[in-house]
Amino acid sequence: MADAMPREAGTADSDCPDLAAFLTHLGHERRLSPHTLSNYRRDLVGIAAWRRNAGLGSDWARMTSDEVRRYVAWRHRTGAGGKTLQRELSALRSLFRYLLREGRLGFNPAQGVRAPKSERKLPVTFEADRLCALLDQAPDDNPLALRDQAMIELFYSSGLRLAELVSLNLNDIDLEDASLDVLGKGAKRRRVPVGTQALAAVKRWRQVRGLLAAADEPALFVSQRGQRIHPRTVEQRLARWATEQGAGRHLHPHLLRHSFASHLLESSSDLRAVQELLGHANIATTQIYTHLDFQHLAQVYDQAHPRARRKDTQPLHHPDAEQD
Repeated sequence: MADAMPREAGTADSDCPDLAAFLTHLGHERRLSPHTLSNYRRDLVGIAAWRRNAGLGSDWARMTSDEVRRYVAWRHRTGAGGKTLQRELSALRSLFRYLLREGRLGFNPAQGVRAPKSERKLPVTFEADRLCALLDQAPDDNPLALRDQAMIELFYSSGLRLAELVSLNLNDIDLEDASLDVLGKGAKRRRVPVGTQALAAVKRWRQVRGLLAAADEPALFVSQRGQRIHPRTVEQRLARWATEQGAGRHLHPHLLRHSFASHLLESSSDLRAVQELLGHANIATTQIYTHLDFQHLAQVYDQAHPRARRKDTQPLHHPDAEQD
């Protein structure tokens, strides 16, 4: 049976009762963020559309391991990368684990199905000296500028994800203890330190926050309308700030998180501590930053050692490290 292009992934959850129940489970029992729920829904609705268009029906309980492999092969042929397919397979495995728990399945058909390997790209970072020079420029006195400065300082000071920063409430930051209570992925909380400069920026913002925030608004960062700031607004404001400061490159929240991790590792080499600060469940996720650190050391070696470069050799690089 030939594979067919799926319809737009806009199928209502009510058309797939198992999917609707699974998403409710993720939201109520596992307390995943709306953004994560949206990703699960998009991936699984897309797979459901592929099954219907391929004449395989819409009952998840009838999906086989061969069908899962067919789907992965089709997605790979049509341009999906290994990372995308890993995410989609993870969503499928989670759905099938839920159906197993509910007695709708006898086995997990996605278990053991692997996505094609993809090149592992190193995270892009901002040079430490350049970033600090930009942050040292005094912001304007208007509330929005003070808010933006505080957000950027916190991103870089504490390695926060975008969703983590947006979800911060006033009582999550301890100004006396210089620490932050962060709600991370999977509703897991962690406590992270806040640097001196970030703490000062937050204090300046809190002094003017009342000019914007509604009286009963608990969010630390609010929009012009006085309500919790939207993630897209944060991204736009960071990009605008970078342009105004002459950063010379696009600035986004994850760039600051990557920079936080790599700069900390360059100075400390304490992988476990950085894992804890980032809120990574698996240390393998944190280890990619060690490649960045090695590239920095290799570059210093190439430039400084009298016998590092010879005409018949190439500069020293870590075998697993990829070029930006």
